[in-house]
Amino acid sequence: MALVVFLRGVNVGGHKTFRPSLLANELSDFDVVNLGAAGTFVVRKRISQAKLRAELLRRLPFVAEVVICKGDDVLDLASGNPFVGQPAGPKIVRFVSILAKRGQSLSSTPLSLPAGGEWSVKILATRGRFVLGLYRREMRTIRYLGQFDKIFGVPATTRNWNTITAIAKILQNAKS
Repeated sequence: MALVVFLRGVNVGGHKTFRPSLLANELSDFDVVNLGAAGTFVVRKRISQAKLRAELLRRLPFVAEVVICKGDDVLDLASGNPFVGQPAGPKIVRFVSILAKRGQSLSSTPLSLPAGGEWSVKILATRGRFVLGLYRREMRTIRYLGQFDKIFGVPATTRNWNTITAIAKILQNAKS
């Protein structure tokens, strides 16, 4: 079973910087594919989550939050289009936040942040450890995404929907 790794808060604003491609090369025994600079990896060879986490933490030059999901869970999420009927365009980003573990449930969705006025972040749905939503490309958005830890009671890391679909393609190719 393939695993997907999401590192939290790396290569952002000059903090916790490293070269993900080099880390993927160091982990080549596990058939690791790197996706971009945000610390997202697909691990195609069988390895336990505990062993993978230990290998990552041992090789990173800093302490990092490591979120690991089963590849099948990401495939299930990507199998449909959860954003049908939602606004799209250059100023609106479709995203998925991945919770470190199952978090507190929301009383209802959609949930808009801020609560009054025009939204910067809109949570559309939660599916297990995945939070699906939209955000506007504006400076204040990061403040609202940063509230997810408090809202769900567990750490969260966010990726663009395009990253999730890229992961799904890698996972599908690994199965064929």
